[in-house]
Amino acid sequence: MERVNSGAELGAFLRAMRERLSPADAGLPVTGRRRTPGLRRQEVAELAAVSIDWYIRLEQGRAVTPGAAVLDAVAAALSLSEAERAHLHLIARGAQPPPRPASAALSRSVQAILDGMPLLPAYAMDYRCDVLARNAAAAALFGDSFAPGVNTAHLLFLDPATRTAQLDWDRVARETVGNLRLHQARHPDDPRLHEVIGELRTASTDFATWWNDHTVQDRSHGTKRIHHPTEGTLALTYDTLLIPGTSDTRLYVLTPATPATERALATLLTTHAHRHGTTRLHPAV
Repeated sequence: MERVNSGAELGAFLRAMRERLSPADAGLPVTGRRRTPGLRRQEVAELAAVSIDWYIRLEQGRAVTPGAAVLDAVAAALSLSEAERAHLHLIARGAQPPPRPASAALSRSVQAILDGMPLLPAYAMDYRCDVLARNAAAAALFGDSFAPGVNTAHLLFLDPATRTAQLDWDRVARETVGNLRLHQARHPDDPRLHEVIGELRTASTDFATWWNDHTVQDRSHGTKRIHHPTEGTLALTYDTLLIPGTSDTRLYVLTPATPATERALATLLTTHAHRHGTTRLHPAV
């Protein structure tokens, strides 16, 4: 498809989208009154993780035709709707945006492995922090709402209950930021990953601050403490295993780190089993 952008149209659209957002909308600190409404170019560039010079050229219609991934980063920084995102791609590069990739379906054997560990909370998660599957023990620990489709980074930074429950929140949160930055380098053209990072940079000041530290970290093993509303403080060890044949999809397994946590987890599993109509722990729970 031919590029339909005249330069002026792209610039006018970007300026309009930028001017409708306040710093507070973007999760940025508000410092004094501004002579013009909306975000500054510098702020949009920082949110989209592009250089200010490049963004100025883009807004002036002087940039080389940008790639789909960087346009999606700009779209996330400006909180564009799906229709607005599509319009940005059309006027900037004359093509529809690539479809947002769905998380790869897991094989039945992976779900069988999860269900075959009835005593240990476990779940499968991709590099975007999207949960793909979990077992009954994970539901017993985190609640039934912890299900496929949930994004754990969103929960960690944007859900107050999750933040309160994570007693080592600062460390776990910083590890998560470093993990996302690591995967951004591995998957630079993934629109869904850019969307997750863009939303978090916009909505969470903590995430935005730590993202700018350029921390890189691979979360494969560690411990964390969780405050459970009925069982109190639980100390858990987590281990991650790469699932063969997938693109950075991992199996996360939690094991009790103390005898007290082991007893508390057994109570949670029994309660969850009774609530779901069975009196024993079984892979089909």
